Amino acid sequence: MSTILGQNQYGKAENRVVRITRDGTTHHIKDLNVSVALSGDMDEVHYSGSNAHVLPTDTTKNTVYAFAKEHGIESAEQFGIHLARHFVTSQEPVHRARIRVEEHAWERIEAAGEGEHSFVREGRETRLAQITYDGEKWEVVSGLKDLTVLNSTDSEFRGYVKDKYTTLEETHDRILATSVSGRWRFHWTDDEQEMPDWETSYEETRRHMLQAFAETYSLSLQQTMYRMGARIIDHRGEIDEVRFSLPNSHHFLVDLEPFGLRNDNEVYFAADRPYGLIEATVLRDGCEARIPVDLTNL
Repeated sequence: MSTILGQNQYGKAENRVVRITRDGTTHHIKDLNVSVALSGDMDEVHYSGSNAHVLPTDTTKNTVYAFAKEHGIESAEQFGIHLARHFVTSQEPVHRARIRVEEHAWERIEAAGEGEHSFVREGRETRLAQITYDGEKWEVVSGLKDLTVLNSTDSEFRGYVKDKYTTLEETHDRILATSVSGRWRFHWTDDEQEMPDWETSYEETRRHMLQAFAETYSLSLQQTMYRMGARIIDHRGEIDEVRFSLPNSHHFLVDLEPFGLRNDNEVYFAADRPYGLIEATVLRDGCEARIPVDLTNL
């Protein structure tokens, strides 16, 4: 045979599960999009078509819904850990499971009368988690996407390289805006270690990220991004690595002089394309980078 099989995996992608927990007349909602990918002793299904080692993807889908009932959904990470452990330990041919979770947030609507069971979909970021388990070691990478932030001042861009194609003028006061896509990898890797409090970790990581964005007088988006990652590493001991991908959402001053008006950093044109794309990894000293450079595949 002149060819051999390389890395492979299979599973059921984007299983949408909504779990309602009823605490008397007060209800709680978890809204997840769960993707399962399994790998292991799967050569024959590729070479000969034998399904002897294949757990149907429909079964993985059913497992997601059954586990939502049996285990509940404490957090995106914990739910993924339950699923990954189950697939690896219950199916001998499965050597590795990767669970990806997106969580969509809902905000409670306060209303008169008995019960708290009404919600509105929040216009905030999507929470992310990826859990990988090989029967011995865990890797948990949490994160978020579409977290839109803006500073209306305290940002400059000057002193950059200029050549014959440079037309951008330097500025001492500009809008700095971006839509944060970030991932962070946890130090927790095996069951002997104390497991992080996933919900607290997410909220605190998000808080430090936003505070660093707001409190940094920015001379470049790169500087702001590094401060965001460094603040997370400095304040969250359970996290060893942070990876950001930040589009620079450009806001250009509109020329109002043709109308006899002075634009004193008040009226902007928000351009969605093209945009600068700034990316970097921030690591705890002594740790190695493991989050992929290309976040589109994570």
